[in-house]
Amino acid sequence: MSFKSYFLPLILIFSLLLSFDLFAQTGEELMDFNQQRLDYNRKGMLILGSWAIGNMIWGGIAAGQTSGEIKAFHQMNLYWNSVNLIIAGFGYWQATQNPGQLGFMETIEAQHGIEKILLVNAALDVAYMAGGLYLKERGLRKSNLKLQGFGKSIILQGAFLLAFDAIMYGMHHQHAQELPAIFENLALGPNSISLSIPLH
Repeated sequence: MSFKSYFLPLILIFSLLLSFDLFAQTGEELMDFNQQRLDYNRKGMLILGSWAIGNMIWGGIAAGQTSGEIKAFHQMNLYWNSVNLIIAGFGYWQATQNPGQLGFMETIEAQHGIEKILLVNAALDVAYMAGGLYLKERGLRKSNLKLQGFGKSIILQGAFLLAFDAIMYGMHHQHAQELPAIFENLALGPNSISLSIPLH
C-alpha cells in the first residue's frame, strides 16, 4: 500500500468533518450578513419616513399660510411625501420580516437585488429632477406660478432621493465586500456541500 493510499481515507474523513464545521460557521456568517442588510434597510426606511413626515407637516402648515409659487411648492411637498411615507412604511415592514435561513446563492441574489433596486431608483431620481426642471422652466415661460412651485418641489425631492439612494447603495455595496472569504473554498450544490482541498 502506497503512502498516499494509506492516508487517503483519513484525509477524506478529516475533510468531511471540516466541511460540516465550515458549513455551521458559514450558516452563522450568512445569518449575520443577511441581518445586517435588513438593518440597513430598516434604518433607511426610518430616514425616508422621517423626511416624509417632516415635509408633510411643513407643507401642510405652510401651504395654508402662503400663496402663489410658494403655496404650490409646499403643496407638492405634501403630495410627494404622502407617497414617500407609504413606500417607507412598506419597506420598513418588509425589512422586519424574517427571511428564514438563506443559502449562499439566495444571499447573493438578495444582495444583488437590493443594489439593483437602488441603482434603478437613482436613475428615476435623476428623471424626477429633470421633470421638475422642465416644469419650472415651463412655468417661467408661461408665467405660471403653480408650475414653477411644483417644479422646484420636485427638484428638491428628487435631489434628496438621489442622495438617499446613493448613500444606501454605497452602504450595501460596501457590505457586499464582507461576504466571508470561506466561500472561496466551498463548493455548494443544491443538496450537498464539499470542501475543495488540493492533494499534491
